[in-house]
Amino acid sequence: MINAINWIEPDWNKPQRIKTLCTTRKGGISRHPFNSLNLGLNAGDDPSVVIQNRSIVRSNLPTEPIWLKQVHGVAVSTPVTRVSSAGKVIEADASVSNIPNEVLIILTADCMPVLFTSRNGDVVGAAHAGWRGLSSGVLENTIQEMCNLSPGLMTKDILVWMGPAIGPSAFEVGEDVLQAFAGYAQSTLSRAFRPIVGSPGKYFVDLYLLARDRLQTLGIEEITGGGLCTFTDQENFFSYRRDGITGRFASLIWIAADR
Repeated sequence: MINAINWIEPDWNKPQRIKTLCTTRKGGISRHPFNSLNLGLNAGDDPSVVIQNRSIVRSNLPTEPIWLKQVHGVAVSTPVTRVSSAGKVIEADASVSNIPNEVLIILTADCMPVLFTSRNGDVVGAAHAGWRGLSSGVLENTIQEMCNLSPGLMTKDILVWMGPAIGPSAFEVGEDVLQAFAGYAQSTLSRAFRPIVGSPGKYFVDLYLLARDRLQTLGIEEITGGGLCTFTDQENFFSYRRDGITGRFASLIWIAADR
């Protein structure tokens, strides 16, 4: 559901103390082609304008989000690593927390943002899952770090929401991407990779299906989201594949201090 300030309120069965939101491209001050709520400092927009856009988002949050330098990898930022590298740029593609009001944030413009929470709301996570990170294990690493923060946590007690990403009818890839997922079951690959007629070696790929399969294999049972396409919904979302020069929107999660 998109609310009055043009942000999405993820619809999932999370604990009441867990707060989540997903921005759209609306509600900021950036000019074309970054119009208007671009939150990415490295997208080519005026940095001073991006800072103002980030302030708009920050005014709706309990604390400043934990901004990451995302590199399509599998590293996960944790409370311990954040203390040890205080003041430095955090190069990671996922983060976890068990600290109330510590806001996790992922920026995307086609890649899939994935939000996690334990069923009792004692630990949360957020991951940037493009095809590189997804095939290399960013979801697995995020879940492992959540379990490290919450000893005894079972994967069946982790809930997941998959945010807006490029959809299965728009994400065209080549053989290199198919090979990156060679470890997946053939039945999964045949459903996730649809050959493009007239274009040998080209496929439309379903990132949502691949992520859902991986999460279920890991023992996660409750997975929601996965119905919003950044490529086709130009009104609400930035899309790198569609526009080339474009902004970034955010998916956020945190544990509220008050139950």
